[in-house]
Amino acid sequence: MKRLCLLLLVIPLLMQCCISKKVSAGQNDAKKWVSLFNGKNLDNWQPKIAGYKLGENFGNTFRVQNGILSTRYDQYDSFNNKFGALYYDKKFTNYRLKVEYRFVGNLTPGAPSWGFRDGGIQYHCQPPATVGLDQSFPVCLEYNLHGGNGKDERPTGEICVSGMSVEINGIKNTSNCTTPAVKRTFHGDQWAKNFIDQGNNAVKNGYISLQSNSHPMDFRKIEIMEY
Repeated sequence: MKRLCLLLLVIPLLMQCCISKKVSAGQNDAKKWVSLFNGKNLDNWQPKIAGYKLGENFGNTFRVQNGILSTRYDQYDSFNNKFGALYYDKKFTNYRLKVEYRFVGNLTPGAPSWGFRDGGIQYHCQPPATVGLDQSFPVCLEYNLHGGNGKDERPTGEICVSGMSVEINGIKNTSNCTTPAVKRTFHGDQWAKNFIDQGNNAVKNGYISLQSNSHPMDFRKIEIMEY
């Protein structure tokens, strides 16, 4: 099984997952970024929300308008642990992923307090068809996205595990989430920029998904470069 390195570059998240061998600038230039989001609809994406079947987009949680893919909860009476994710319908092995996002609006009524400006990109996920009906989160690794409250520090870029483990600088994780080495907080509804180097993992492949974690979010770029 190949060892992978996880390199995360954010606008506010440019998440890059690549094989451990070095790739020269010339090799990078020869590769092309391919958009996974067509800017028009959810073609090639499948929602899975806890309590609902794969493909059922409860409450129109995932929607596209004006070239932006959004998670919204305005049709929910209460969030009530309806955690979900939007899965791309292809398995990826060696790749870099760029995602541009922002948090908007307010936390959904009935959401846990930690859901405030909390989202994530889940990668190397289990196949979406195998996610249980009431399963809140897939087996996966996650690049955790955080937003600030306007005054306190709340760095984005934790690496979190769900049913997996991860080694960072040769040390296995001892908690579900590990704080980033480079700590930056992004307040408000800005499209931010950051660079984070998040360590190593040995997972071979899996699916990519965008969390619906109770706070409204926008995504306007989702691009992949495969090796």
